[in-house]
Amino acid sequence: MIRGLYTGASGMNAQQIKLDAISNNLANIDTTAYKRDVAIHKSFAQLLLRRMNDDGLLKNPFGSQDLAPVIGTLGTGVETNELFTEFEQGSFKETSNDFDLALEGKGFIAIDTPDGERYTRNGSFILGKEGFLETKDGFKVLGENGPIRIKENNFHIDKDGNVFVNKTFQDDPFRLVSRRENTWDQEVKLDRLKLVDFKKTRFLAKQGDSLYRSTEESGDAKIQARGERAKFHQGFVETSNVNPVLEMVNMIDVNRAYEANQKTIQSQDAMLSKLINEVSRV
Repeated sequence: MIRGLYTGASGMNAQQIKLDAISNNLANIDTTAYKRDVAIHKSFAQLLLRRMNDDGLLKNPFGSQDLAPVIGTLGTGVETNELFTEFEQGSFKETSNDFDLALEGKGFIAIDTPDGERYTRNGSFILGKEGFLETKDGFKVLGENGPIRIKENNFHIDKDGNVFVNKTFQDDPFRLVSRRENTWDQEVKLDRLKLVDFKKTRFLAKQGDSLYRSTEESGDAKIQARGERAKFHQGFVETSNVNPVLEMVNMIDVNRAYEANQKTIQSQDAMLSKLINEVSRV
């Protein structure tokens, strides 16, 4: 009976972790390029049950045969095995904002932060006060040669991540340039956005602010080769890959599993109370 209490409690704890992941997914439905979290559970070591009165060995020409056949398993609870991120491609949403970028395919944009290089798929960028392309939290977007410095209405990014600017801006970066002045036949390549990938993206760790950091399991970041690079779409953002209907169904399943474990504990408690208060008197 004591084992039953621990089994039910472990089930409730596992379902609570899963519910937290689902709740976080639902809360980030509208977060640009958010990737849903999935909780995986596994059972503890199981005990094999055998008929105790049939114990022994039976010798035969092929060796020996166990006379205590397996009649079932006795589960001893569950635990959370892994909480991983599912990097399924999200859909595209047009914004017509030159500073917005959406990634099509595998890959992450490198970001310079005080904690070191971090990675994101959230391409909702802004123009910083110093003229650098930045995230909304003020972290600089990295090119293969360093931070990207541009000017409003005077740059464009192709599908390979190449950043092109007008020669006027190249010669005088502090000059105000309007769209009418842009002559793209005089453009020059400024840099190429640093796009990286990992050996095992499943093991990337979320840091917050739509940023990821590498781990020992994920491996170090590697710059994608030209033929392997994801495609950039300027003027678009990637939506989250959370399916609200699926998450709501999962939440209902979790609540029912939680209640079932709760009733198991209540039943075990009632039987234990009867054993102590009534059977022990006899």
